[in-house]
Amino acid sequence: MRSSMVVKDVICASERLRHIGLSSLSLSSLRVVVREAHTESTTPAVAAAISSVSSSSSSTSEPSTSVGANGEEVFKKQTALWRLVKASLLLSSTAAIGTAAYVTYALDVKQVESKVLKLKASANVNASEDGGLLDNIRKVVYTTAIDGVVKVADVYLEIRKSLEDQVRGFAAPSSDKLLPDLRPHEAGIFTLVLDLNETLVHSDWKRDRGWRTFKRPGVEAFLEQLAQYYELVVYSDQLSFYVDPVLERLDQKGCIRARLSRDATQYVHGKHFRDLTKLNRDLSHVIYLSGHAVESCLQPENALPVKAWKLENDDTALLDLLPFLEFVARQRPADIRPVLASFQGLDIATEFRERTKEYQRRMQERKQQSRLPWRAPTISRPSS
Repeated sequence: MRSSMVVKDVICASERLRHIGLSSLSLSSLRVVVREAHTESTTPAVAAAISSVSSSSSSTSEPSTSVGANGEEVFKKQTALWRLVKASLLLSSTAAIGTAAYVTYALDVKQVESKVLKLKASANVNASEDGGLLDNIRKVVYTTAIDGVVKVADVYLEIRKSLEDQVRGFAAPSSDKLLPDLRPHEAGIFTLVLDLNETLVHSDWKRDRGWRTFKRPGVEAFLEQLAQYYELVVYSDQLSFYVDPVLERLDQKGCIRARLSRDATQYVHGKHFRDLTKLNRDLSHVIYLSGHAVESCLQPENALPVKAWKLENDDTALLDLLPFLEFVARQRPADIRPVLASFQGLDIATEFRERTKEYQRRMQERKQQSRLPWRAPTISRPSS
C-alpha cells in the first residue's frame, strides 16, 4: 500500500515538472529526495516509477536547453537593437542642437523665416499621373521629409521669438528717451557724451590695497571748460552703484548734467553698447568721446576716439582735444558726422593743429594780397 502511494506521488510530481518545463537539474534533485525518503520501502514498482521519471527528465532536458539558448540569442539581438536606437537618438539630438545653435548665432529671426518660407514653397510638389511610380514615390517621400523639417522649424521659431522677447526686456535700454527734452533756449546746443573707464578715470586693483579709481590728468579742467559749450553726459557700461560714487568725487562742480549707466545700454552678443538713438537728441549734434569709441557704440559715425588711459602720468590727451571741441561748439556745424569722418584714422588733436596752421597761413596770404597798392590799368593807344 505504501509503495503504491509513493509511485503515485512520484508520477504526479513528474507530470507536473514536465508541464512547467523544469530543468533536468530540478528533476535530478527530486529523484534524490525520493530515494532518500523511501529507501526502506523501495519495491520494483517504485524503482520503475523512478526510472520513468529519470527517462522523462532526460528527454525534456534537451528541449529546455535549446529554448534557453534561443532566448539568450533573442535577448542579445534586442539589446543590440536598443543600443542602435539609443545611438541614433543621441546622434539626431546632437545634430539638432548643433544646427539650432548655429542658426541662432548666424541668422536672425527674419532670415530664418525667409528660409522656412522657401522650404514650404519647395514642399509643394504633387505627384503627377504622367510620372512613373518611382518618381511619384520619391516626390511623396521628399514632401513628407520637408513637411517634418518645416514643422520643426516652426516650433524653433516660436520658441526663439518667445525667448528673444523676454531677453529684449533686459537687453534693451531702460527707456526710449534717456534724457529729458532740451529747454527752448538750448536749441542747437551740442551734446558731448563721455565714457567713464579709461576715458575720464581708470580703476586698478592690487593685492595689497584692492580696487582704487584714479582721475585722468586734466580731467577736471576738461569738464569745467567744456561745460560752457556742451551738454555733458556720462554714458557708462558699469552699474550705477559704481558710476555714481565715482562721479560724485570727480565732478564736484556739477559740470556733468546727466549720468547713464548699464541699464541704459543695449546688450548685443554678450557686450553692452551705447545706443545714441535713445538719448532723445539730434544725432547730427551728438559726439561720443571714448577710449574705445568705435567698438562700444552702435553709431560709430558719431564717435570721437581718444587714447585709452592706462595710468600714464604724462598723459595730455583730454587737454589736447580742447581746441577742436571748442572750435566745433563755436562754429556749430549743421552735422558733426561729416566733420568727424574727415579725421578718420588720424590723431584729431594733431591734425586739427595742422589744419589750423594751414588756415591761418592762407588767411595771412589773403591779408597781404589785400594790402598791396591798387594800380590803375594802363590803356595803350593804337598807333596811327
